[in-house]
Amino acid sequence: MSAGSGMTIFNLGSINIDHFYRVPHLPAPGETLAAHDYRVGLGGKGANQSAAAAKAGAKVIHIGAVGPEGGWAVDRLAGWGVDVRHVARLDTPTGHAIINIDPAGENAIVLYPGANWKLPLSLVEMALAEAGPADTLLLQNETAYQSEAAAWAREKGMRVIYSAAPFNVGAVRAVMENVTVLALNAVEAEQLSAAMGIGIEMLDLPEIVVTRGAEGAEWRSREGACAFAPPIQVQAVDTTGAGDTFAGYFAAVRDAGQTPGEALDLAGAAASLKVTRHGTADAIPTLEEVRSFRA
Repeated sequence: MSAGSGMTIFNLGSINIDHFYRVPHLPAPGETLAAHDYRVGLGGKGANQSAAAAKAGAKVIHIGAVGPEGGWAVDRLAGWGVDVRHVARLDTPTGHAIINIDPAGENAIVLYPGANWKLPLSLVEMALAEAGPADTLLLQNETAYQSEAAAWAREKGMRVIYSAAPFNVGAVRAVMENVTVLALNAVEAEQLSAAMGIGIEMLDLPEIVVTRGAEGAEWRSREGACAFAPPIQVQAVDTTGAGDTFAGYFAAVRDAGQTPGEALDLAGAAASLKVTRHGTADAIPTLEEVRSFRA
């Protein structure tokens, strides 16, 4: 199936290099602290969602940018089957996160957006020129040109799935009119309700998905249809990227033509399995792993 013939997920998404430091406690101001473990991984909400959707079996085209030191991150995405033709190589450093993790699993993160905010608008336009009405656009709040991409996608009749994370009410307002599926976690849903002055279910959007961690996930449509996925009890060791795993799987299952309820179930299982593993994009499970986990 060629790109543009439908059933492709275009993800305008961040690519970050995650630096994980395991520390005895989160550093206090003025404190110098020795980390007892360090590793590097691929992250960024965009890369995580592309990885999840591709591992779930979808055809994924990633639109983004890295700096001179980010080549391996692009190669890793490609290794999972993500089409990376529209990932620009810029002179700006690759986006990265410094993640300090204490023994209880609590983290403190410093994020440098880097190339994610410097990608050219022409790159987005060129990539979306291949898209058709049967395709999906995935968005998160970690790149430039979200509202432009959403507007172009809706002009083409595409489904637009938007993760309102990291939460920013201005970013949400800028894309809202062109979003078909708004995906939030419980905290983001509360923040948006407070900012808009109305309950989340009152927002005039075709579809809303709210993930509630250990309380499962829910989907509702503008027409009043609802679906709910109960939680799966697991021993969580690392919740980083759980929401992205959910979003990528949800997009992939919907892209395959399945119901919102089926998408919630599979996405919930994928996120539950992810949190039992350390790491971010690398730790996102494959469809086979999720199926055997559910069985």
